[in-house]
Amino acid sequence: FSYKFSNMVASFKGSLIYLCGFSHKNGLFLRVFTQILGFDWKNCGQPDDPAVLKSLVLSPDPITIPGDLSACTSGSTSVELFAPLAVNVTLEKEVASVWIKIPCLDEVGSCHYKDVCDMLNQLIPPGQDCPEPLHTYGLPCHCPFKAGSYSLPQTDFYLPYIDLPYWLTNGNYRVQGVLSYQSKELGCLTVTFSIRSQ
Repeated sequence: FSYKFSNMVASFKGSLIYLCGFSHKNGLFLRVFTQILGFDWKNCGQPDDPAVLKSLVLSPDPITIPGDLSACTSGSTSVELFAPLAVNVTLEKEVASVWIKIPCLDEVGSCHYKDVCDMLNQLIPPGQDCPEPLHTYGLPCHCPFKAGSYSLPQTDFYLPYIDLPYWLTNGNYRVQGVLSYQSKELGCLTVTFSIRSQ
C-alpha cells in the first residue's frame, strides 16, 4: 500500500482499533493503542446522485487491529464511472461540541484527491488481477466502473497494523467524502466514529 492511498482509505472508513501513527515530515513514530467506537455511515449526496452505498456492515464491535474483521457491503451506480474521478475528503474532530476541520497534512486529513483511478493504477498495476476477495466475486479494481450494482458478501479479513498520523488521537471524528467527475457530484458518504486511546 502506498502511504497516500492507504491513509486516505483508512481516514475515510474510520474502522480501526489499534493504530500505529507517525509524523511523515519529521520521521517520529508514535505507537498508540486505540479503540474505535460508534462506527456509523450515511449517504450525504443529492437524491439524484448516481453513486450510492446501500449497505455496510462491519464486525466485531470493537474491531481490533491487528486482528480479524468481517465485512459485507453493497452499492450501485446508475452511470459509468471513469477517469478522472476526484474525491474531496473533509475530516473533522469534535471539540467542545463544535466540529473543527482538520487540515490536509502530508496528503492525509481534509484533502482533495484529483484522480482515484490513477491512485488505483499505482496500487494495483493495470493487467494485474484484482486482489482477493475482489477477484473471487468478480468486483473491479480499476476504472472505468460500469453502471450497475456491486456487492461483497460477508467476508473475513485479517487487518495488520496501519500507519496513521500521530494527531489522530482521542475524540469524536466525522469524515465526508464527495466523489465527482469534472466538478459534477456523483456521490457522497459520511462516516462517524470515536477514538479512545489507552
